Amino acid sequence: MVGVTTDTATEVFEEHRPVLTGVAYRMLGRVADAEDVVQEAWLRWSAADRTDVREPRAYLVRVTTRLALDRLRQIRSRNEAYVGPWLPEPYVTDFGDTVPDSAERAVLADSVSLAVLVVLESLSPLERAVFVLREAFGFPYADIAATLERSEAAVRQLAGRARKHVDERRPRYAVDPAERRDLTERFLAAAAEGDLAGLMSLLAPDARLVGDSGGLAKAPVRVLESADKVARFLHGVAGPGLVGAEIRFMELNGGPAVVVVTGGKVDSVLQLDVVDGRVQCVYIVRNPNKLLSLEVGP
Repeated sequence: MVGVTTDTATEVFEEHRPVLTGVAYRMLGRVADAEDVVQEAWLRWSAADRTDVREPRAYLVRVTTRLALDRLRQIRSRNEAYVGPWLPEPYVTDFGDTVPDSAERAVLADSVSLAVLVVLESLSPLERAVFVLREAFGFPYADIAATLERSEAAVRQLAGRARKHVDERRPRYAVDPAERRDLTERFLAAAAEGDLAGLMSLLAPDARLVGDSGGLAKAPVRVLESADKVARFLHGVAGPGLVGAEIRFMELNGGPAVVVVTGGKVDSVLQLDVVDGRVQCVYIVRNPNKLLSLEVGP
């Protein structure tokens, strides 16, 4: 492609929007922030002199990544005052026909999982950018170095540190989606029926529950640890909390999730990490500001 004309600028940007949104969300963990970054990237793209742009995808990813880095530094200071545990905003990941390759689909799903995104929060902004661009999207080190204005050697060092950090902390397992969905349904049924023994049978002994409310809804202010504590908490709140609620399943963050709807609004999202056929971690998002992006239709 020899430059990009005004007539094709919108078409080219829309072609690459899914990648730009994917990069921004993995960098920031919030849909609204990712959309703001992509919108700013569009404004810069539409106003730029595109006659010398030979590779629009690389150019747009570079702009988006730099904008996301700036936004990430702002978010870090904002999150220091966050009430209770923090979780990423639920993200719809129905890849459809856009990712036909099953191996690529698995990589993208894993890189956007709640478990991985929580680990990415502990990386430095530059490490996170390198990890996202390299591990999730497979960009060459030379391109990442140009994007971050660092040497290729420095980028490789950042990538090595980030990969080691993530591998040490994220669960290493492969769970069949159908198995995960089945376990999620059984877990939900046991919680709704107040079946304490049933919940205990599905939880790993060292199971954890992470609830994100941001202080704006009821949820544990600390991470619950052990199957007994998790089961007893859910036994006490799930039954009453689900009375009159509508339950929907969606693919969020690369896996099945339970969406609880009350009064026509999303009340909470529940998702499970599964290891060896048992629930390793229960994630519950109840912060209403993090549920706005989920469309609830008839």
